[in-house]
Amino acid sequence: MSEAVRDWSASGLAALTGVPDGPPDVSRAAVLSRARAVASVLSGQLGIAVDAAELLAGRAALSRLHRQGRISAGGATRLVAGRDGWFALTLARLDDVAAVPALLESDVPVDHLWPALIEWAGRRQVADVAERARLLGLPVGVLGETAAAAPVVRRHGNRNPFQGHGRLLVADLSSMWAGPLCGQLLARAGATVIKVESPSRPDGTRQGERRFFDWMNAGKLCYAADFGKPEELRQLLSVADVVIESSRPDALVHRGLGPEDVPARAGRVWLRITGHGTEGAHAHWVGFGDDAAVSGGLVGSDPAGSGPVFCGDAIADPLTGLHAALAVTDSLRRGGGEVVEVALAAVAAEYAALPLTASDGVDPPADPAAPVLTSRAGELGVDNARVRDLVWERASGAC
Repeated sequence: MSEAVRDWSASGLAALTGVPDGPPDVSRAAVLSRARAVASVLSGQLGIAVDAAELLAGRAALSRLHRQGRISAGGATRLVAGRDGWFALTLARLDDVAAVPALLESDVPVDHLWPALIEWAGRRQVADVAERARLLGLPVGVLGETAAAAPVVRRHGNRNPFQGHGRLLVADLSSMWAGPLCGQLLARAGATVIKVESPSRPDGTRQGERRFFDWMNAGKLCYAADFGKPEELRQLLSVADVVIESSRPDALVHRGLGPEDVPARAGRVWLRITGHGTEGAHAHWVGFGDDAAVSGGLVGSDPAGSGPVFCGDAIADPLTGLHAALAVTDSLRRGGGEVVEVALAAVAAEYAALPLTASDGVDPPADPAAPVLTSRAGELGVDNARVRDLVWERASGAC
């Protein structure tokens, strides 16, 4: 057994890939090897230990998830066959579930959604299914539709010599996994990271497995902001050294909160994490970790040869969080003054292009190991007064 396969099995990722009643799939073992190489570079730049295996398998361990073949480990996404290929559809939000009757043009009982979807899609071309789903705002990824691409970097504002992570003020407006992971890594390196949430629409992971939310957000200041009254938030963004956001490209712009709208501190890095990029129609495609991974072609295989299965647990999310953190640190070392865009599907496609690994002689896989949590994230808005003080100090030139 190769070292890469042994590592993949020991990490718990083999236990998360493959059909539930069959052998684990180790064909994507090179993914972890590549992620470890990225983590090693990031560790050197941040001055902290970054464990790629823990980042890729940690959520599954905290939530006791396991491989389910063509159902994602988290259960919200499924791989579905059309007439000419495969696609992944995510029904994670109430709005997604509510949109299914419109997609099928038929009333469907909630407990029959997936059987109805599978039967309906089997008679259609996957491109037609995806186009209709995207018109309804549903997260969908056609298998292998996205090519690998490096982060998009655009100059925006003046550069400033980098003075160390401990001097950074980071405004983290992102939610779920990829963006918060980037913010968490910067916080561990010594940055002051402010977790920004709307009281009416807080980070959805607050309502799920609390330990996962704590893992991603402990050590950040928790700030509640009214996005409908954006002036106070504009002040924060104008004094931040790094802004992390994962909303649709025009969501913040419509509120006057985009990088072009908010005066930039010299050297500011504005990080945008999207599902499929910010150009053309792709800018409006919704993407989550599992369907974005499928879009990039990052899937496992059924040993019976009957089609793809999910690889890991929403694997495009932690991979993108790693690459986003590296892109931010690279930008800071250049002096910042940049907008950096990283897309989940494009990151997944980079890993999908790695050579596949043979599965001969595989030992029984280990279960994913849960990360050790030493503190909890704060409650929504608990640090508002402290954040306002920090903004005032920076705006007045006190720091």
